[in-house]
Amino acid sequence: MIGIDLIKTDRMKRLIERFGDRGLQKFLSENEILLIKNHRSAAGFWAAKEACSKALGCGIGSECGFHDIILSKTPKGAPVIDLSTRVKEMFSIQSLSVSITHDGDYAIAVVALQKS
Repeated sequence: MIGIDLIKTDRMKRLIERFGDRGLQKFLSENEILLIKNHRSAAGFWAAKEACSKALGCGIGSECGFHDIILSKTPKGAPVIDLSTRVKEMFSIQSLSVSITHDGDYAIAVVALQKS
């Protein structure tokens, strides 16, 4: 399954200006917030989580929340995506891949997942 999401980075800029880290905590863990460099990278993380929920076929909600989708980075800075054990088991997920890119005023993410 594949999911994709697009977000205008200015939307994330306004969220951070208005709420700061409190706004980021709505969709990111403390470890994820430490990886955020600016509003553009925050927008990329938002898009990745939305794309993952679309690949699962459920969207963000009771079956899979923002905090069930876990983002990190490799030592070279490439994004890595994982799921909470509960969601992995519920959807029988075998593997996940993510790609995040930015172009102009937009951040785009694609997530591919394989079910067992």
